[in-house]
Amino acid sequence: MSVAGSTATERKEARRPVSLRERASAFFTLTKPGITRLIVFSTGTGYYVASGGRLDWTMLHAVIGTALVCGGASALNEYVEREIDERMPRTRARPLPAGAVTPREAVVFAWAISLIGLVYLWQTVNLATVAVVAASLVSYVFLYTPLKRRTTVATLVGAIPGALPMMAGWTATGRPLELGAWVIFAIMFLWQIPHFLALAWLYREDYRAGGLVMLPVDDEDGVQTARQCFNYTAGLVPVSLLPSVLGLTGIIYFGGALLLGLAFLWVNYNVVRGWTRERARKLFFASITYLPLLFLLMLFDTVRS
Repeated sequence: MSVAGSTATERKEARRPVSLRERASAFFTLTKPGITRLIVFSTGTGYYVASGGRLDWTMLHAVIGTALVCGGASALNEYVEREIDERMPRTRARPLPAGAVTPREAVVFAWAISLIGLVYLWQTVNLATVAVVAASLVSYVFLYTPLKRRTTVATLVGAIPGALPMMAGWTATGRPLELGAWVIFAIMFLWQIPHFLALAWLYREDYRAGGLVMLPVDDEDGVQTARQCFNYTAGLVPVSLLPSVLGLTGIIYFGGALLLGLAFLWVNYNVVRGWTRERARKLFFASITYLPLLFLLMLFDTVRS
């Protein structure tokens, strides 16, 4: 065994959790709780808007089932990328590279909660929602994850499973995949591009070390990355107004969404003038501020039926 391999093994053994609480925490971390919280929020918002402001047990079932499946997808992603994560300082402390759980434990856990989530949705919601959430799992694990090592197009592909949970909230109400469903899908899809590219710019050296093919890694002067961020945000602004045009939300949402979108676009414009770590950081934080505020406006001003 090489010296580097021995060091990695020793590090994993030293950090292996010993208590039941530590083990539970490690498995929970595999599900990427930050992403899962966003999934919960977006699924619930999609349901609330589509149902005309209804809060009921079906909404709760949809949120629980979707969160289980998406948490399982995240764990499968970490299983597949465990060697990549070990090469990247930002992800080296994740449960698998740190040795907190074994690869076998991780993959069994991931598939278990994914299948439980799909069965739960089948029994408590409807088959349309099962299909949408299953599509999110498959596209995330079997398309986005391997493509990250091959092409920058992976970022666009990865935005699909990120947007599908909001659509799952829509179908959970029993409504078909009509125009409103595709509008809320598009909002989530378009938002993810500047959000993720800003993060990738901040950690471009990590991605380079991990061997991942990302636009900020290959785009040395950042011109293409900045243009992508601006263009997708420019598309997001009018799309974010469509819920009001379709009668799903009212004038308060329309005005608030317009102001939020223009502010977000202004931050993107500053990045077009030239990347710096400070501007990338501001863009990232602008993205994680924009979406919750937009969702809150959507929830507040949903047209009741």
